[in-house]
Amino acid sequence: MSECAFLGFTIKGKKIRWTDKALADFKHRIKELTGRSWGVSMEYRLKKLGQYLRGWTAYFGISQYYRPVPELDEWIRRRMRMCYWKQWRWPRTKIKNLLALG
Repeated sequence: MSECAFLGFTIKGKKIRWTDKALADFKHRIKELTGRSWGVSMEYRLKKLGQYLRGWTAYFGISQYYRPVPELDEWIRRRMRMCYWKQWRWPRTKIKNLLALG
């Protein structure tokens, strides 16, 4: 089976998918945007993350490879929870905010 890669896509047979390098670059950028030591507000962080995710999904939306998407979604949500947990910092604040969220 032949394989061709171009502009972040690879063509395997009749299927179009993103390359492993494109996925690695995506994960690296998400790690930068959801880093716990990046001292920005959560509003700004969510704005930048939303812009990047919309752009990435618009570009790679023609891909016919959807299996890892739910796992990527779970991973990104876990990274965002990690950022909130770090921001809340103290146990009293964590309890107060978790109770406020229900």
